[in-house]
Amino acid sequence: MNFQNDIILRTVKGEKIERYPVWLMRQAGRILPEYRKVRSSLSGFKELVETPEFAAEVTIQPVEILEVDAAILFSDILVVPEAMGLSYQMLEKTGPWFEKKIRSFDDLTFANANIDINDRLGYVFDTIKLVQKNLNKRVPLIGFSGAPWTIFCYMVEGSGSKTFSESRKLLYTQPDLAHELLSRITKVTIQYLKGQIKAGVDMLQVFDSWAGILGKEQYSTFSLPYLKLIADEIEEVPLTLFCKGAYSSIEQIAQLNCNTIGLDWNMDIQEVRNIVGESRTIQGNLDPCVLYAENKMIENETKKMLDSFKSRRHIVNLGHGVYPDTNPEKVKTFIKTVKEYEIKS
Repeated sequence: MNFQNDIILRTVKGEKIERYPVWLMRQAGRILPEYRKVRSSLSGFKELVETPEFAAEVTIQPVEILEVDAAILFSDILVVPEAMGLSYQMLEKTGPWFEKKIRSFDDLTFANANIDINDRLGYVFDTIKLVQKNLNKRVPLIGFSGAPWTIFCYMVEGSGSKTFSESRKLLYTQPDLAHELLSRITKVTIQYLKGQIKAGVDMLQVFDSWAGILGKEQYSTFSLPYLKLIADEIEEVPLTLFCKGAYSSIEQIAQLNCNTIGLDWNMDIQEVRNIVGESRTIQGNLDPCVLYAENKMIENETKKMLDSFKSRRHIVNLGHGVYPDTNPEKVKTFIKTVKEYEIKS
């Protein structure tokens, strides 16, 4: 691929690396003043997502400012339900809000899986093409989507939630409806990820942000089968599965056709490595709150995490997205510590 910096791709493949690669979830966004300047010139978050020129600019900002080893597409997981017919608003300080919700089979009119993906989500693909043109092979570009279960939660709940009780209730009261909606989301997600690959992404990550609200049995029934369908379809580029909170399902996740398993900050790196062995790359998992600490503590905690690695097949990241009030200089300290760390032979 002739990247100026391909260390993340070499790590995913289990090839020789001179140091660990590092990037951050949500790096393209809220912590950077440069991002806020772009955002302030627009009507809101959705206009930024839907305008390739600006979305490409903020995608590349962390590469230039933070010097991370990969760019991640600036977009939103909720472009998928909107493409299916369930539009949303992004409310300031509140988050996503859907006027319509999926609570019955009649509501599936707002969950159409038979769509023209290029017509509905062409702006995302245009952003990818523009990013790749402007990145000019400096680092790889990561594309992404939400996992079907996580998208399901928003489509049923209609907003964010601490419990997603309406979504979980549906699994018990209308399991047939739940599976139908999950199947439709999965079909569109596969098309969407394939479209991202065609547009030029070098890696993909699927975020199951609400994996942790399900017990092991329910997760095995209502998430893992749909993740498997997606993973089995993605062959052209490396795939990362990040299933936040799915501690009891790591063994099953490791059996899916993915290259990398993302860990949240509550997961023990050594325990997961013992489960998955050397056949998978692990990604994560510093607590994002460490970046509120003084620089010396950030350095110490980062080194402690790095010392715990038992394999070179590790991509360094936080255990969740970087929090919006994090000082970018603290992020730079984290990244610098990773880059200067000497891998023990």
